[in-house]
Amino acid sequence: MFEFTQSNEKELLMQVAQGNEFAFRQLFSAYHQRLGVHILRITHSVELAEEVVQDVFMKIWMTRETLTGVDNFKAYLFVISKNHALNCLRKVAREQMQLKKLEETRIVPFIAEAQETDHYYNLIDEAIDQLPPQQQKVYLMSRHNRLKYHEIADELELSRETVKKYLQIATTSIKDYVHEHMEAIALVTALIQFFIFFKK
Repeated sequence: MFEFTQSNEKELLMQVAQGNEFAFRQLFSAYHQRLGVHILRITHSVELAEEVVQDVFMKIWMTRETLTGVDNFKAYLFVISKNHALNCLRKVAREQMQLKKLEETRIVPFIAEAQETDHYYNLIDEAIDQLPPQQQKVYLMSRHNRLKYHEIADELELSRETVKKYLQIATTSIKDYVHEHMEAIALVTALIQFFIFFKK
């Protein structure tokens, strides 16, 4: 680690201001380690501290002409690095908040959709359970066992037209039951979300 007297440091800053890269490397070598420790105390993140140190020295080089007006470089360095570190922390906090919101906007509809799908199939099962026995048999044999009308008719000893009629009635009953109950679920869900929103 380099140590400079005030006059030597002033001369070094003048050289950096004039674009002397060797002088800039000396300045960096003298301060980057203790600056990193200083920033680490603020950010509690090694990665962020390294990023801040790099950004600060890059800014110093890019605006090196202004170094001619700096009397106490250490104080100047620590002030601008602290400000930059705090800005970085605020940026990280904003990004984390945005990421959280983004995840919520992706996950919540997914969960809601999954729950709605579960409700939908549960309601179908409930509707099937409430069908008259013969209609229930016809529906299950057609939809679940994939049997054709004549196959169901032969097994249940019914006419093909009767099987067709039972299937139509069962399908309509199931649709009506599901539609009616899905509307009720949607209403309850909307009310819950409404009260959660205004409770925040």
